[in-house]
Amino acid sequence: MEYTKGRGAQSALVPHRFGLAQRETDGDWRDAVETLDGPPEKLRTTVTEEFPKTILSFNSSPDIPFDRSINAYRGCEHGCVYCFARPTHAYHDLSPGLDFETKLFAKPDAARLLRETLAKPRYKPQWIAMGTNTDPYQPIENRYRITREVLEICLDARHPVTITTKSDRVLRDLDILAEMARHKLVAVSISVTSLDPKLSGLLEPRAAAPTKRLAALGTLEQAGVPTHCSVSPVIPAITDEFMESILERAGSLGVQSASWIPLRLPHEVAPLFREWLSVHYPDRAGKVMSIVRSIRSKNGAGRDNDPEFFTRMKPSGVWADLLRTRFRIACKKAGISGAKLELDCSAFRRPETGGQMRLL
Repeated sequence: MEYTKGRGAQSALVPHRFGLAQRETDGDWRDAVETLDGPPEKLRTTVTEEFPKTILSFNSSPDIPFDRSINAYRGCEHGCVYCFARPTHAYHDLSPGLDFETKLFAKPDAARLLRETLAKPRYKPQWIAMGTNTDPYQPIENRYRITREVLEICLDARHPVTITTKSDRVLRDLDILAEMARHKLVAVSISVTSLDPKLSGLLEPRAAAPTKRLAALGTLEQAGVPTHCSVSPVIPAITDEFMESILERAGSLGVQSASWIPLRLPHEVAPLFREWLSVHYPDRAGKVMSIVRSIRSKNGAGRDNDPEFFTRMKPSGVWADLLRTRFRIACKKAGISGAKLELDCSAFRRPETGGQMRLL
């Protein structure tokens, strides 16, 4: 199979789940086009602006520690092949593969919608999670600055926020983050998957290099912003070898909170990841998937993914126990104590209406 350079997914097939028409490039047609017009154009990223009526999404999942989130973008140019958010693109009749990382959506009205929501008399504050679906600091944030605008609203309203990202672009908002941290309003989690830039370039082709992410953790820590290092996802026989060294580096930077998440392959992510393995690691593809299925077993039957509440985030079996033990020992050696997240909701004040923020 030909390697799609610079992208995580290797194809743009649409899923069968929603009865969408299948798309497949015909080889004879492609040969004819290349003969007449030359090779196909390089994949380009496009952004469509959308204007929803609300921006806060609420959930009642027992597996995650937050009940509301903001996703300013749909799709993600980072192109992480393992991204569990990929299947959401199928709702737009788009491919969870290449379309997910090339056909993006932005919500320019996010800050205005958030201000209106926080100003409602019945609104009760609880911390808002950002980056739970797609990265709030992916490259198009350079142009749209939606994440920064949302943070400005939250600082003005004294509303707590958590951020999850794979980008050192978060440092561009260090002025706001440091001020929010002074009021116990923010915590930042940065995911580090490996320390091998070549491997990261295949897994997460447009995300920041591992060294830049670790450096960002250190800068945030020095600025007084509570930080968290997420060793995720842990891919058996691909990235698990880096667990101890990542935690050692994070500990040396003063990071006191860390976690690990095993690889999850919901819906269309599983065939995309298998395809990625066949292109980049055909020699160990069988081993990787065998271990993945062993830690996602139910009633002794292994599967690519466990979608059930209470167990989907808790791998089981010998391999899972081994990874869990390695993580615990590595944290102890790195001096990562596991500091608890403490954000303050008591200072919340409803935003001013009319689009203006307070001067003080």
